[in-house]
Amino acid sequence: MGSTETRAATASDTRPPMHRVVVLALDDVVAFDLGVPTQIFHGARDTNLHRFYDVRIVTPDGQPVRSSAGFTVTPDHGPEEIERADTVIVSGIDGRSPHMGPDIDPRVRAALDRVRPGTRVMSICTGAFVLASAGLLDGRRATTHWAWAERFRSYYPNVDLDPDVLFVDDGDILTSAGVSAGIDLCLHVVRSDHGSDVANRAARRGVVAPWRAGGQSQYIERPVPISVGESTAATREWARTRLHEDVDLAAMAKHARMSVRTFTRRFRAESGMSPGRWIAQQRIDHARHLLESTDLSVDRVAAAAGFGTATSLRQHLHATLGVSPATYRRTFRGTAPEAATADHSA
Repeated sequence: MGSTETRAATASDTRPPMHRVVVLALDDVVAFDLGVPTQIFHGARDTNLHRFYDVRIVTPDGQPVRSSAGFTVTPDHGPEEIERADTVIVSGIDGRSPHMGPDIDPRVRAALDRVRPGTRVMSICTGAFVLASAGLLDGRRATTHWAWAERFRSYYPNVDLDPDVLFVDDGDILTSAGVSAGIDLCLHVVRSDHGSDVANRAARRGVVAPWRAGGQSQYIERPVPISVGESTAATREWARTRLHEDVDLAAMAKHARMSVRTFTRRFRAESGMSPGRWIAQQRIDHARHLLESTDLSVDRVAAAAGFGTATSLRQHLHATLGVSPATYRRTFRGTAPEAATADHSA
């Protein structure tokens, strides 16, 4: 064997074994949720394009299962793969599926009983119902699709359900909200396992956003009252252009020509949150946009977004995302630009 081949073989031999991800598909599996782990984890590679994860699809008894999209999924592997898994993921299921009930199917119970102690367990969307029916979420914090939150609570009162977030990382058990939140959870796991560079490469391969914080609210459908000419929409647009100014509740109510009490009530009905929380969210979103897309120093980003100082921005960004402005910028830009060296908040 030549020296080049020897070096290649040696490098291959010294690489750690791939982390094995086993995705459990049940009857009425949501096709999108089933495809997300394969796409994201297979996209997690080093600079030489070597994969970090081996993803395998299984069913409770090794037999084909129906998808909610009108086709059948035939797995290449049986449930015995769960015994060798480092991570087990339960994909989402259609809301009309029997698996959405409080009683677990004995075949599913047997499959989950194969999970070894210490294995990371995850669910995407309504897959949380399956984990809960198996008793794996009792006393744990979890999430699921907001549309099924009330049913979930009625079945599993011992679970600390938070339906307002994209995903919940509760150590060895992680759950996500609906549809694209499964992407966010899988990227979060890749980032936790191998760092932001690998997660960002996986996101680029999938042409998806590299990072949406787990605590970000789901886009919950709320009834919006029909406007009768006295909406707060114009005031929201007015406030968005003045985030760098001292825009408070009184100023917004004055612009809308309403009393503070009436404005607050109508604002909450239309936006789903209080004016103060909405302003804070707009400022965070604007600061994130500037950190991602400009070379402005963190001090200038803080001023433009209405936080006043880099210290204030750091506190708010850390409370929302758990990172400093410098860390957030590096996540999206690879390296901190020279203009950002004034950031003392890392």
